[in-house]
Amino acid sequence: MSAPAPGSEPRDLSGDELVRVLATLANPHRLRVVATLARERRYVSELARALGISRALLQVHLRKLEAAGLVTARVEVSEDGKAMKFYEVSPFAIELTPETVEAAERTLTPPGDGRGEETKGSK
Repeated sequence: MSAPAPGSEPRDLSGDELVRVLATLANPHRLRVVATLARERRYVSELARALGISRALLQVHLRKLEAAGLVTARVEVSEDGKAMKFYEVSPFAIELTPETVEAAERTLTPPGDGRGEETKGSK
């Protein structure tokens, strides 16, 4: 999902993109991750402590958020030479109205081809 420039209008998502973004944000852990990163970028250990979850669980959620285009990561080296992976929110805007849902529905991958369908464990 490409991010709109600050102050720009939300872009139209395909049906498959909309499903992926909404499914990703439907998880409370991932919603908390996005909310925390919206305030400031953080490295993994710091983010895990702030959210009160394990780094392993956080990594699972961060991968899903990255795949949906909602966060980005960058590795930086600290002054003491330690590699630290920082995450930040990718700017996004989604206008969810009956009309945008109807338009997105027209672009959904047809049922049965497996590309647009949610699979067990994808949340």
